[in-house]
Amino acid sequence: MTSAGNKHGKHTALIRPAYGNFGRNEWAILGAPCGDIQALAAHIISALSSQVKIAYVDAQHSDEPENPSARLAAGAALEYTQKEFQTQLNYNGTFNHFENRPLFNDCDMVLINGNHHQGKKQVVILDSRKKASLQKRVDQLTDVQLFLLADGETELFDFIKDSIPNWKNIPVYYVNEHDKIVQFFNDELNKSKPKLYALVLAGGKSQRMGTDKGAINWYGKDQRYYMADLLKNYTDKVFISCRADQQQDIDPAYQTLPDTFTGLGPFGAILSAFREQPEKAWLVVACDLPLLDAATLDYLIAHRDTLKIATAFENSESHFPEPLITIWEPKSYPVLLSFLSQGYSCPRKVLINSDTLIVQAPNADALTNVNTPEERERVQSILQQKTTTA
Repeated sequence: MTSAGNKHGKHTALIRPAYGNFGRNEWAILGAPCGDIQALAAHIISALSSQVKIAYVDAQHSDEPENPSARLAAGAALEYTQKEFQTQLNYNGTFNHFENRPLFNDCDMVLINGNHHQGKKQVVILDSRKKASLQKRVDQLTDVQLFLLADGETELFDFIKDSIPNWKNIPVYYVNEHDKIVQFFNDELNKSKPKLYALVLAGGKSQRMGTDKGAINWYGKDQRYYMADLLKNYTDKVFISCRADQQQDIDPAYQTLPDTFTGLGPFGAILSAFREQPEKAWLVVACDLPLLDAATLDYLIAHRDTLKIATAFENSESHFPEPLITIWEPKSYPVLLSFLSQGYSCPRKVLINSDTLIVQAPNADALTNVNTPEERERVQSILQQKTTTA
């Protein structure tokens, strides 16, 4: 039995992803009748759904008919129904924020009926019909991004001005200016594009090679440093992934990121990077790709799709994605953890079974892995031939 006087031990401080109650990019729309909020959300969804994945959050209203599931009424906890054009999931209970976030992780934007649910950011409609209701919710206005004037309204309510110090800096549109409203959300989504960091995978034990692959000198320096220098052309943050026992052997001129998910190979290195910076996208490149060149990296980055969990090249022989020269977006972090919780530590399996953009490499040879002495000799011959030709 634990003594009441004992204090609860402090947990490891982790950097948390910037989620709201449902997703990273969420806006609660409030201040108008629910029907008006639903209509506005429908306009936004219709305009942007071909470009981004949008979720909508609401509550049942008294004027809407309820059609309870017979299975849930009989006591089922969960009902999954595969329909022709959609999948329906009914749950006999409520979700909390921690359960909501994985459900909404794949969505790039969440619109919320703020009359019923709170959101990280808010769009406030000024409508005299709901003025008193809005005033009661004024403490929910923590990050107002946009004001909308309903028909007949000409200015912000006084309590809004008193409650929001920066109200003069927040754009104001009329609620029927749909083009401006859609453009606002489109601009906000563009601003939220995750910044790209780079990770050189150099923490393997190189058992098949018999010597550290990251220390092989292909171009006048250790390959891990050559690759890190190459990646500096694409980001201002490049890290060399390594085991903790390797860290002291890395040149201090290069930033290291030791594995904190140990014993999982590249899968653990990727998770360790997201643990360090969960809001960044990670360009992950293995150190055993001596033929990888700038043109191939240029192509991958030019085709990056931030709305997918990752952008990866297809292996021309196996036709599977190459996980170790891939851009992993922040939304892949919980997906990777989910696969790990199910007993899988293969990053390729994650790419195959998730919403991944697969592109064809302009030069398939650039994806050549070198894992054995025989492969090393073959690639050395290729490089010597290129040098002679040049």
